[in-house]
Amino acid sequence: MICLAVKTDLSESAKKGISLVMVEAKDLPGYRVGRILEKVGTHGQDTCELFFDDVRVPTANLLGPEEGKGFYQMMEQLPYERLGCSVGAVAVMEQAVAVTTQHVKERMAFGKSLLEFQNTRFKLAECKTVARVSRVFVDDCIERLIRSELDTTTAAMAKYWLTEKQCEVVDECVQLHGGYGYMMEYPIARMWVDSRVQRIYAGTNEIMKELIARSL
Repeated sequence: MICLAVKTDLSESAKKGISLVMVEAKDLPGYRVGRILEKVGTHGQDTCELFFDDVRVPTANLLGPEEGKGFYQMMEQLPYERLGCSVGAVAVMEQAVAVTTQHVKERMAFGKSLLEFQNTRFKLAECKTVARVSRVFVDDCIERLIRSELDTTTAAMAKYWLTEKQCEVVDECVQLHGGYGYMMEYPIARMWVDSRVQRIYAGTNEIMKELIARSL
């Protein structure tokens, strides 16, 4: 089952002519899956080309009460989607700090553990503080969502700031791993490559800043 955004009225503007249609893809004539696109990260989630050659779908498969509302339906869900990115960002930050803390306790250099070096302790202290502040922010956003009070501006702030901090924290943690941090067998390396897309999807962080600026 695929939710597809399609142009159902070519006479309308880009926003008004879009509808959401549910497509039952199994054994559907004209539907086929193309090549799997090779991404930098998030290899656990396949991203593929999809083709719909002269595919016919019953009008009953329209999602929503009428045609032409697809763009607005998608926009209504963006705060939820951006909050999802934010929750993921905080989870990755917390995990990055946890695995890095364990690593620096075990890794020895010049006769002592990395954690015994002041720079290591200070960097991890900074990362842990950012992760804690981020958790408080995202928890507040979740409470707002539950109360149906999560506005577009706050969701944009969360998505922009938390994903930026995610990349900063993970990058610091890679550095503390040294050469090991560049090896894909270590979780921190996979976090690093997977984190980069967070600043792009669900609306780039530049767009998030634009949305926030509109509220000034």
